[in-house]
Amino acid sequence: MRRAAWPLVAGVVLVGLLFLFVFPSRTYLAQRQELSSAEGRVQVLTRENEELASRVKKLNTDEEIERLAREQYNLVKPGEEAYAILPAPQPDPPPPPAKKPAKKSRGLVASVLDRITFWS
Repeated sequence: MRRAAWPLVAGVVLVGLLFLFVFPSRTYLAQRQELSSAEGRVQVLTRENEELASRVKKLNTDEEIERLAREQYNLVKPGEEAYAILPAPQPDPPPPPAKKPAKKSRGLVASVLDRITFWS
């Protein structure tokens, strides 16, 4: 009976070691990887926030507002004239080739009647 108990004891010890060391270490490694990827995302978002903050600061200046008004909305100051240079007109594409009308199928009876009237 003692010989049959050793494999059972060894199995219980092995399962105990798995629960004590292997599963927690796998969880720890996965959490470390998630932490490093989250830190990378935080760095990217921080950089983007800094860029957006500088853009907001720049947009609050009169020079930038005037530049955007002229560039995007074609606005001018009183007394100025606005000119727009249009692109050259595009040549018209050639017309598609004419299609021959499809022959209508009139059916067996109509074609037989045509042949009969042709011979008579």
